[in-house]
Amino acid sequence: MQRWWRIVVFLATLSLLWAPTVGADPLQVDQRPGALVSSSDLPAELWLPGTGSAYRMTYLTTDRHGIAPSTGMVFVPPGPPPQGGWPVIAWAHGTVGDSDADAPSVTGVDASTSNYVSGWLQRGYAVAATDYVGLGTPGVPPYLDGKVAGRSVIDSVRAAMEIDADLSSTWAAVGISQGGQASVFAAHAATTYAPELDYRGAVANGVPSNIELLSRWAGPWFPPEGLHGLTEFMSYAMAGFRDAYPELDIDSYLTPIGKTLVDTAPEVPLAEFKAMTQNVSVAQMLSRSLDTPELQSALREYLEVPVSGYDRPLMIAQGLTDITVPIPLTEKLVFDMRMAGTDLDYRVYPGDHLNSMYQGESDQVEFVAGLFR
Repeated sequence: MQRWWRIVVFLATLSLLWAPTVGADPLQVDQRPGALVSSSDLPAELWLPGTGSAYRMTYLTTDRHGIAPSTGMVFVPPGPPPQGGWPVIAWAHGTVGDSDADAPSVTGVDASTSNYVSGWLQRGYAVAATDYVGLGTPGVPPYLDGKVAGRSVIDSVRAAMEIDADLSSTWAAVGISQGGQASVFAAHAATTYAPELDYRGAVANGVPSNIELLSRWAGPWFPPEGLHGLTEFMSYAMAGFRDAYPELDIDSYLTPIGKTLVDTAPEVPLAEFKAMTQNVSVAQMLSRSLDTPELQSALREYLEVPVSGYDRPLMIAQGLTDITVPIPLTEKLVFDMRMAGTDLDYRVYPGDHLNSMYQGESDQVEFVAGLFR
């Protein structure tokens, strides 16, 4: 029944999201990943400094259930493109909320990263910025389901090229936090999932990883002082995980307040949801331990970051004082990647989750410039 409901909602979405500026009839659109459903001019108040033209788009990608719509934005520098077209940065945003009202194509690039993203435009790169599946489209966002997010990133480049013929097929992925994880997964899949594109490499800041290992200790006894924003992130992840694995009866692991937060997470805008979670700990959300064999197996499938299989350069950046993605988790990821033979450029900066990205900006610009050379 759930499958039929998703098909009905998907068809309804295609019929409602048509914007006449650019794109094919959504009922006749090619049902392939990266196909453009519709696009329109992005309102000027959402433009970044260094923008020559900008668009809001709806395109197709692949989620757990098959072809699904995703929304996003495209920013193009001003003036004539270089020979071969504008190289593309596929920007993967960090956590901005879990409701449709939080989608960056509705609100614009979030203020904490807008200067960083604008910097790529001002250096002569076009930017394709996905919202990810479910954020701005029907359904529960599969938060931290990296395989789905990575495909949303890749397909944003395909769709952006349909909007503006001056974009090159040469691209790199860049992201922060949730988007750092999405960039790593995009890097893992890019050359096999979209072989027609010229993928060069990825930069991933503050990558959430090894969460599936921590989940073994989650339960009613979990320490009240956790990572910054942990209850909020936990609610988003459990909502997506419950949607991915309905057979696991996730509600049976939740207290009444936990179920309320997980139910509400995809419906309530970020500011309101932060207020709801402010005085609630993870321990208060859980009625029993998450350390059961069937749940742990599914959590590994949903969350685990691959440590091998990267065929293009990858940079991971980490803040030493990051309390959102603590450095020990990233150090374990980097160690496992190197033990698996992954060629990795790993950088550590003294700042926190966001400041470290800006501290590493010049290194990342140099790294990406080398990819495109």
